[in-house]
Amino acid sequence: QVQLVESGGGLVQAGASLRLSCAASGFTFSRYTMGWFRQAPGKEREFVAAINLSTSTTYYTDSVKGRFTISRDNAKNTVYLQMNSMKPEDTAVYYCAADSWRGFVSRRPTDYDDWGKGAQVTVSS
Repeated sequence: QVQLVESGGGLVQAGASLRLSCAASGFTFSRYTMGWFRQAPGKEREFVAAINLSTSTTYYTDSVKGRFTISRDNAKNTVYLQMNSMKPEDTAVYYCAADSWRGFVSRRPTDYDDWGKGAQVTVSS
């Protein structure tokens, strides 16, 4: 049974940092693209970042480039999202997702097979 469990969310002030973790189980982690998405109230779920199988290539939405870093540890079956210089507009529920390798890294939520339950991140101004 596939499980993705996010942790590390919370309430921070603008300019602060947080690190989200997502522990994966029930599948061969190293064969999956891992992504982070977020959903703010009243908005659609949006792509934040993704990392390919080998950790060598990462992808970011423009609004987080230079501030967020995605990484993975295949030995620990865990993917991370380091968030620095956070802004109030980063406030959302953050979801970890897994996509069986399809030859490229997708930014579309509908391409991801499995999802965590989400972690709330709130950035106050």
